[in-house]
Amino acid sequence: MELRVFDWDKLQSSLMEIWNHLSKLEPLSLSTLPAGKTALIIVDMVNGFVKEGPMSSKRVESINHRVANLLNHCQRYGILCLAFADCHTSDSPEFLSYPPHCLAGTTESEVTMEISQSGRFQTICKNSTNGFLEPTFSLWRNQHPQIDHYLVVGDCTDICISQFSIALKADFNRENRIGKVIVPIDLVETYDLGMHNGDLMNLTALYEMELNGVELVSTMIE
Repeated sequence: MELRVFDWDKLQSSLMEIWNHLSKLEPLSLSTLPAGKTALIIVDMVNGFVKEGPMSSKRVESINHRVANLLNHCQRYGILCLAFADCHTSDSPEFLSYPPHCLAGTTESEVTMEISQSGRFQTICKNSTNGFLEPTFSLWRNQHPQIDHYLVVGDCTDICISQFSIALKADFNRENRIGKVIVPIDLVETYDLGMHNGDLMNLTALYEMELNGVELVSTMIE
């Protein structure tokens, strides 16, 4: 099959429009979020993506302290927090697509020290890219039915963040329930590797999330 020829000028123009749109997003204040109905979801801010191992990334490391700072602020507002952590089994089929990483029981699968020391959170281990599928998360949601505002931060924007956020928003829609899934764009990141250009992946993933009902904001403020 012959590969279709792209209109590169139109493609470049569309990417610039997305970038311009994202650059005009407004910040969101933690104080405006409903008390007792909001949760912070930290996705995969573990050593294996931040500090060590084949999947670690300087881009992801760059948001580590800011995520820790947000967690600290959320504690003062009584916002519950969950942290998803890649905890793979040695025979994970995911290793057919990515190099072995974040094996359960290793330091790679641990949430970074900076975040761990910034506040309280429940850790949910996951053996796939989509934490929404984890039974422990379903149990947590059933135990906290009042939570209808979710702040989602971490990595990777185009993989775990996107899959979790879109699935969660779609589940709210399935239930005919109004629920907000909010992604601060300065608190999510992805990696650079070969054809996987981090800037491009961030742009397209953020746009796809917004198309699927996820609310994007520039940053979080008090």
